Amino acid sequence: MDLAFTPEEQKFREDVRAWVRDNLPQDIAHKVHNALRLSRDDMQRWAKILGKKGWLGWGWPQEFGGPGWTAVQKHLFEEEAALAGAPRVVPFGPVMVAPVIMAFGSPEQQKRFLPGIASGEVWWSQGYSEPGSGSDLASLKTRAERKGDKYIVNGQKTWTTLAQYGDWIFCLVRTSTEGKPQTGISFLLIDMKTPGVTVRPIIMLDGEHEVNEVFFDNVEVPAENLIGEENKGWTYAKHLLSHERTNIADVNRAKRELERVKRIAQAEGVYDDRRFRDEVAKLEVDVIALEMLVLRVLSAEKSGKNPLDIAGLLKIKGSEIQQRYTELMMLAAGPYAVPFIHEAMEAGWQGDYVGAAHCAPLAANYFNYRKTTIYGGSNEVQRNIVAQTVLG
Repeated sequence: MDLAFTPEEQKFREDVRAWVRDNLPQDIAHKVHNALRLSRDDMQRWAKILGKKGWLGWGWPQEFGGPGWTAVQKHLFEEEAALAGAPRVVPFGPVMVAPVIMAFGSPEQQKRFLPGIASGEVWWSQGYSEPGSGSDLASLKTRAERKGDKYIVNGQKTWTTLAQYGDWIFCLVRTSTEGKPQTGISFLLIDMKTPGVTVRPIIMLDGEHEVNEVFFDNVEVPAENLIGEENKGWTYAKHLLSHERTNIADVNRAKRELERVKRIAQAEGVYDDRRFRDEVAKLEVDVIALEMLVLRVLSAEKSGKNPLDIAGLLKIKGSEIQQRYTELMMLAAGPYAVPFIHEAMEAGWQGDYVGAAHCAPLAANYFNYRKTTIYGGSNEVQRNIVAQTVLG
């Protein structure tokens, strides 16, 4: 396993670092480094900047308009963007549905949908989870009935992240009840402006509107929006989930947030406490181990070997690390981390803080990150998958 970057890869890193430094809006970077609220405009502004450069689809091959980077180059781009304070790209379009359209969509679908994703103009949402169908996704009940040249969709999706901004949503829908549950699922693209689509907010513990319920009431969807073959959607879903779980690991954001843990600990005067430093050291070791795991996969791809099917393992470790660093920030700030002032999440807020300004978002982040070991397939389920596919 060769973990050393070549001179060409180091030059690529330097070029990416310089471009991100020159093009990332500093008001957005300030919000990211300080865990302040990002607006829709912030997220889409950065997406369009990347789109104009041709880098929003940074994992895409050249034939579909991407840069055609190697796995190592993609990793270096993600790392430099994260460390600079770039917002995490909303993955549903460029990272998740785009690879499915490339792999299984028709040429007409590719020409229709990929340009809007690559430019950052079209916001995509993910319609997977339902009430009672989360990690057990094969039990989903949202129905799509074929009638002539269209499908009639009825049902409900839940925990749909940022669906209030969505232009389109890719959905798993049930088109058959015969045989195993997985065999009756199809992959459908739905315009969220279609009559019968209703988005209802779910306000979370920290007061944020991040997730939603999406209802489909006799929604008419053209049959041409079906990806691949009817009843083969489970195959396409597994292809997408491998991208989602690797994305959730997000080792580059963990490296950035590790430095934030240290900054807060120093500001709060606990960085020299040996017991606290022990916890920071344990976290840093785990972040390095996760990075080595990612680099191990990249090394296998680089050498043409078949990498281990460890997307689930990356998800497990990445999500647990995210929870650990939010907890350590809370511990560093002590009682000052407990009060939550919703308005203090806005950049430039002039009200009174309880403690230092860096304490304001800590409670919200801590509670929000309780979700990471659940979404994308709960870690308990992922451990079973790893045991079956990796250990045998």
